[in-house]
Amino acid sequence: MRHRHGARKLNRTSSHRKAMFSNMAVSLLTHEQIKTTLPKAKELRRVADKMITLGKKGSLHHRRQAAAVVVGDDAVRKLFGELAERYSDRSGGYTRMYKLGTRKGDAAEMAVVELVG
Repeated sequence: MRHRHGARKLNRTSSHRKAMFSNMAVSLLTHEQIKTTLPKAKELRRVADKMITLGKKGSLHHRRQAAAVVVGDDAVRKLFGELAERYSDRSGGYTRMYKLGTRKGDAAEMAVVELVG
């Protein structure tokens, strides 16, 4: 039984998942919208919302925690600057997801994940 096992494995090793969501989070924070498969999009929301929450807190400790996941100075700078100001009044729900239908090649459900506002 899978009671209380939170995350999807997505048929990847833990190191591959960690790297994949790190890269996807950087892309989402820099471009503010990405297109991916539906299960990856649902898991990316968890990572991205946690990073924006760290950005809102703004201390050095939270900056280092976010920099461990979001690799790249530009993304971290944007996270703690522009995005922290944008979502300072909002208490969660920083991402929005649209379903796009199926991909032609393998019929995978596709989705767009974007930052709100």
